[in-house]
Amino acid sequence: MSSASDARRIAAGPLPSQLVRSKHAGRDGHRPDPETDPQSPPPVDPLRLCIFATVALLGWAAGPVAVAVFAAVGFAGYWKARRRGLTKSNCYLGDTRLVLAYLGVLLAAGLWGIYSLAVQLFGS
Repeated sequence: MSSASDARRIAAGPLPSQLVRSKHAGRDGHRPDPETDPQSPPPVDPLRLCIFATVALLGWAAGPVAVAVFAAVGFAGYWKARRRGLTKSNCYLGDTRLVLAYLGVLLAAGLWGIYSLAVQLFGS
């Protein structure tokens, strides 16, 4: 072999036998490294869990005010989207009418919570 053929072989990438071995590397409990194995799937980013934790923290810290604010913002967003023609949402409830009803109930509960808190703090 010449140095030119070695250079072409190296530039062409790993041999197919090396790719097969790297695919089965997970059987031993070792995950393939995404930086060295381009065929390995990227790791999943659990961003939604961070968002849920942040919303829960805000809800805990701000109480019914946070519920009312988030519900009002969500309701306004879905109302606008529905007027523009959105009828099916990626939300678990699916239909935007159900989402609007759900957010409306949350908004009413948040406003009732604010009222109850105000009555407890300042009397009637």
